[in-house]
Amino acid sequence: MGELSTLKPQQLWNFFETICSIPHPSKHEEQLATWICDWATQHDLCWQRDEVGNVIIKKPAASGFEHLKTVVLQAHIDMVPQKEVDSAHIFETDPIEPIIDGEWLTANKTTLGADNGIGMASCLAVLASTDIQHGPLEVLLTIDEEAGMTGAFGLQPGMLEGSILINTDSEQEGEVYMGCAGGVDTNISFPITRCTARTHKGLEIKVGGLRGGHSGVNIHLGRGNANKVLTRILCALQEQNLIELESFNGGSLRNAIPRDASAFIKCDEVLIVKRIVAELAQTIKSELRATDPDLTITVEQAEVTNEVLSFSSLQTFLLAIQATFNGVFAMSQEIDEVTETSSNLGVVATEQDSISVLCLVRSLLDSARFNLQQTIQGVWKLAGAEVVFSGAYPGWAPNNDSAVMALVRTTYEEVFQRKPEVMVIHAGLECGLFKTAYPNLDMVSIGPTIRFPHSPDEKVHIGSVDLYWQLLVKVLEAIPAK
Repeated sequence: MGELSTLKPQQLWNFFETICSIPHPSKHEEQLATWICDWATQHDLCWQRDEVGNVIIKKPAASGFEHLKTVVLQAHIDMVPQKEVDSAHIFETDPIEPIIDGEWLTANKTTLGADNGIGMASCLAVLASTDIQHGPLEVLLTIDEEAGMTGAFGLQPGMLEGSILINTDSEQEGEVYMGCAGGVDTNISFPITRCTARTHKGLEIKVGGLRGGHSGVNIHLGRGNANKVLTRILCALQEQNLIELESFNGGSLRNAIPRDASAFIKCDEVLIVKRIVAELAQTIKSELRATDPDLTITVEQAEVTNEVLSFSSLQTFLLAIQATFNGVFAMSQEIDEVTETSSNLGVVATEQDSISVLCLVRSLLDSARFNLQQTIQGVWKLAGAEVVFSGAYPGWAPNNDSAVMALVRTTYEEVFQRKPEVMVIHAGLECGLFKTAYPNLDMVSIGPTIRFPHSPDEKVHIGSVDLYWQLLVKVLEAIPAK
């Protein structure tokens, strides 16, 4: 990890190194939040924690720049905990192990946490700086962004004084974001009945090696979803009445495209089952050869109990999950090459008396999001399941008249002699929720180039971090007067 201190900008990378050393997966950010507050105290910066645990730090303007508008720099504290199957990493206790790989920084078989750790490190680096000519600053570090946007939902009016907010959670250098998708969790509980197995031999069917990724940023890439792949295999076997199902489990987060899934089954015709799975595996691997070249589908002998789903429960469950929409539902009619509406079938988990399914539906349009969530609800209600929607958050509607967006665009062009792309992102930035408590905030989102967030392949382009930092500093120095 000491190698990070050789990268530029050094202060930003030093903070990121510290961030990596302190565990901070979603729901477990307290240790890192405490360190940040202690650091602020040591540097004579005023800070507070709000009722939900967000950290707010204030820094006075540099001498002579007190007349500038107050700017809020914003990042989220938590990271997505995803790891390779063979990794022994425990996110709640173990530090992230960054690895420099040429032009990129990645991690040892886990997510890196560049999303949004680089943005958080840049906020702290601005607070620590003595040579940036900035006006009054506020840094807002929210909790639990990845698992429910708890911090953004809980932010109350009156906590912030700034009129401009710069979100640091974007993931492509050279792009300036002025809008994002909203989303809602679709929580499905499908009741099952069990019976004694009529077949005798136990097998485990495993799907693995998929690339996964961010369910918003990467959803348009057509990557395989382990839950859908496994369902396809089970449906082919069930159609010939070859199997009984004890359990189906796949995915771990609603906002990560699932990379792994497994099912424990009972059967008698083991050779026939293995042949059908092998044949279908070749077909699926061929279909996904471009997006998921490392896909594996295996069948192994396993200990399986005699308590299996009844025939009716099995048939209804497989048909419903097969019919559940996953992927891009619609592309934007107004913005070229931008996903409008999508759904990620993120988690399937079997319990004794029910199977839970969790999808994350996203859309730039609240009406289109509602349409897709109702489509998914219709399938599962016909199947006899309970469907509950939770955690709905609004999209961030683009504002073509945004003064800060125009400022960032102009500053980028002046610094780099090229025009940035002004974009809308199909991911759930917190900006839409900030508008609820602070409707007059003028907001923009920028960041370095991060690839494959929400998966163990996550990596950040080292050179882009320096470019992002240069832009951030110049924007802060160009903020207009009050």
